[in-house]
Amino acid sequence: KPKLSELHGQPSPIKKPKFNFAPTGNLLKSPWKFKKYGECGMDVSELFPEIGSVVDEIAFIRSMQSDFVAHGGASLQLFTGDGIMVRPSMGAWALYGLGTENQDLPGFISICPTVHHGGSQHYGTSFLPAIYQGTAIGDSVVPLKSQAGIKNLDPAEKDAALQRRQLNLLAQRNRRHASRTEGDLRLEARIEAFELAYRMQMKAPEVLDLSGETKETLDLYGIDQNPTDDYGRACLVARRLSERGVRFIQVTHGLPKAYWDAHGNLRGNHTGNAKQADKPIAALIKDLKQRGLLQDTLVIFATEFGRTPAAQGDDGRDHHPHAYTMWMAGGGVRGGTVYGATDELGYYVAENRVHTHDFHATILHLMGIDHTQLTYRYSGRDFRLTDVHGNIIHSIIS
Repeated sequence: KPKLSELHGQPSPIKKPKFNFAPTGNLLKSPWKFKKYGECGMDVSELFPEIGSVVDEIAFIRSMQSDFVAHGGASLQLFTGDGIMVRPSMGAWALYGLGTENQDLPGFISICPTVHHGGSQHYGTSFLPAIYQGTAIGDSVVPLKSQAGIKNLDPAEKDAALQRRQLNLLAQRNRRHASRTEGDLRLEARIEAFELAYRMQMKAPEVLDLSGETKETLDLYGIDQNPTDDYGRACLVARRLSERGVRFIQVTHGLPKAYWDAHGNLRGNHTGNAKQADKPIAALIKDLKQRGLLQDTLVIFATEFGRTPAAQGDDGRDHHPHAYTMWMAGGGVRGGTVYGATDELGYYVAENRVHTHDFHATILHLMGIDHTQLTYRYSGRDFRLTDVHGNIIHSIIS
């Protein structure tokens, strides 16, 4: 934003949004320089040189809007489509619509999910059958390397035949109970969860074990390097899950290990966090492409809102749901493209507004789902991820 740099330190010449989280002061230019990357000539911050190296695979949406100015509501809207009421998560909707391709692993996995601002609702099912809920691997509190993997997966017995007999007996008793409860979906999901966990005891440890990866691959993701090891491991596990048929995977880079909420210390905050995330994100795209998987795998890089062009203090920015950027790559996306624009300061959308509902509609379309038809009847009405909204962004689709 050249105009923002020109007016740095001055009062905003345009009216600030009424809908804000906290007061802001004068305009604040970006502390970082921008450089053009790729054949498309995309401007990318010096914070993200590795992502810059793959911009020809990326479609940038620069005109995003959310309805919520606080983390809780905005995060829930991003993950579930609604920031107020409890709704099924995006992954649960996708699994409900498409089913699973792998009988030995969950169809929906969340890697190191945050416990903040909605927590398990980010991968929950709400009123959808519980079988579509995401399975968490670790959490955002502890480094992935030191976590045991998926909780409660250790075999109950050393003797596999004995464990199988126990599960058969348990399933028999549960199904007898289910026949008296007129189709309790929670009980059905519990029965299936026991069976899936039994199958996962053989499959999941192999998927989470990175020792078979080449040194070149580990180096690509920055594993066993500082500060990329933790997020690099999460992104590499995501690739391994994807190539084994897991339908929907979430990878969180957030609280408390990465606190992007820079109301102050903007320079230090973003510099440190970008060093953790830049290389692993680019590695995921490069790795998927070289394995021939990118064309069938939709990669989404998303946040709940942006930050203000005006400063908090002298080195911070406030929440800004009025205009921000997200991007997609692979999975039918037209790479090297930009959709939408903001005004010369970055306060408001200037063209091609994209609401969170539009974003979700486009994601479902790229996954082969008509968002208006993916419905579930609950409490007397049909629900969907996009509710009664959503327009597909056809311009970014190849």
